[in-house]
Amino acid sequence: MVKNLTEGKPLKLLFLFAMPMILGNLFQQLYNMVDSMVVGKFVGEDALAAVGSSFPVVFLAVAIASGLSMGCTVVISQLYGAGQIQVMKTTIFTALILLGVIGLGIMGTGEMIASPLLKILGTDPDIMNDSLSYLRIYFGGAIFLFLYNTLNGIYNALGDSNTPLRFLMVSALTNIGLDLLFVIRFDMGVAGVAWATLIAQGMCAVISFVVLMKRLKRMESEEECQGIKPKLFERSAAARIARVGIPSMLQQSMVSLSMMMMQGLVNSYGKVFVAGYTAATKIDTLAMLPNMNFSNAMSSYTAQNIGADKPERVTAGYRASMLMVLIFSLIITGVIFLFGPNLLGLFLNAGAEGSAMGYGMSYMKTVSIFYVLMGFLFVGNGLLRGAGDMKAFMISSMSNLFVRVFIAYLLAHFIGSSAIWWSIPIGWGVGASVSFLRIKSEKWKDKSLVR
Repeated sequence: MVKNLTEGKPLKLLFLFAMPMILGNLFQQLYNMVDSMVVGKFVGEDALAAVGSSFPVVFLAVAIASGLSMGCTVVISQLYGAGQIQVMKTTIFTALILLGVIGLGIMGTGEMIASPLLKILGTDPDIMNDSLSYLRIYFGGAIFLFLYNTLNGIYNALGDSNTPLRFLMVSALTNIGLDLLFVIRFDMGVAGVAWATLIAQGMCAVISFVVLMKRLKRMESEEECQGIKPKLFERSAAARIARVGIPSMLQQSMVSLSMMMMQGLVNSYGKVFVAGYTAATKIDTLAMLPNMNFSNAMSSYTAQNIGADKPERVTAGYRASMLMVLIFSLIITGVIFLFGPNLLGLFLNAGAEGSAMGYGMSYMKTVSIFYVLMGFLFVGNGLLRGAGDMKAFMISSMSNLFVRVFIAYLLAHFIGSSAIWWSIPIGWGVGASVSFLRIKSEKWKDKSLVR
C-alpha cells in the first residue's frame, strides 16, 4: 500500500515504515547466512572460506545495484511528495530500463573479472576453484540482482515497505529449501548455494515487477485522465536518477573496494583467521540491519517531505531516528555479548580450530560496543541522501571508509590482526561527525531535485 510520509507523527511513521524493511532485510540476509551455514556445516571450513573470500566481489555487484537504485528511490520519493505522478511514472519506467541494461552488462563482464579480482585479493589456492565457481554463477544472475534492488527502492519511495517484505519471505524460504536440496541431496557444494540464490532472487524480481505494474496502473495522473501516457524512457529522468544514483553507487562501490582491501589484509593471516572473520562478519552484517534500514527509511521520509516543501518535518524525523538507533544498538550489543559463541557456532563446527572461534569473538565484542556510532552515521547520511545533498553525503561516507582502511593497515604493524576490527568504529566516528555538522548547518534544505 502506497503511504504518504508527509503527514503524521515522525517517530511513529518512521518506526512503522522501517520495521518491515528490517524484517525484509533479515530475510534477505538469510540468503548469505544460510549459504554460509550450509557450506560450513555440510561441506567444510575450506568451502566456508571460499564463500567468504568471494564476498567482497559479490558486494561490489550489490553495491553498484543498491547505489543506483537509491538514486531512483530519492527522486521518486521527492516526485511523489510533490504530487508529480506523471513525471514519477516516467522516472520509474526509466529506472527499470536503465538498471536492467546495466545488469545485463554486469552479467557479460562477470566471467572476465571474477578470476582477476580473486587473485588480486590473494585468495588461497586451496579455495580458488570454489570461490570462482560461486562468483561465476552469481554474476550470471546480475540482471535479477539489479531489477530486484530497483523494485525494492521504488516500493520504498512510495512509502510501501510491506510489499517487499512479503516477496523476501517467499524468496528466502525458497533459497533455504534449494540450498538444502542442492548441497545435501545433489552434493553440488559451493555451486549449489550460488544456484539457489540466483533462482530465488530471480523469482522474487519477476513477481515484484508484475505487482508494481498493476499498482502503477491504478495510480492515474491528471495527464493520463486526458489520454496522455507517461513515457517509457526520458533523458531528464535518467539525469535526475544519475545525480543521486552515481554518487550513491560510487559510495557503495568504495565500501566494496575498502572491503576488498580489508579482505586482502585478512587473507594474509591464513585460512583459519579467514574462517573466523567470515563467520563474525556474517553476524555483524545481520546486526547492522536495523541501523541500515533506519537510514533507508530516513532517506525516503526526507525525500517525500523535501518534495512537499516540509523541511521542519525532516528535522523532527532526524531526532526520532537518532533515538531509535540508540535503543536498537544497545539491545543488539547486549545480545552479542550474551550469545556471541552460540551465534558463531551456527557457522563454525564444534570441532573447528579454537583460534577461528577466538578471532570471531574478538571481532564481535570490539565492534558491537560502537554500533551506536554506526547508527548515527547511517541516519545522518540517510537524511543527506534523501535531501539530495550528495556532496556532503560523499564526504561523510568517504571519510569513514578512508580512515577505516588507513587505520587498519597502519595499526596492523603494531597490534596485529586486531587492527582490522578496531579500525571500524574509528571510521564510523569520523563519518558520523561530518554528517552531524552538515545537518546542523541546515544547508541540505536547499538541495531539492524536483523544484
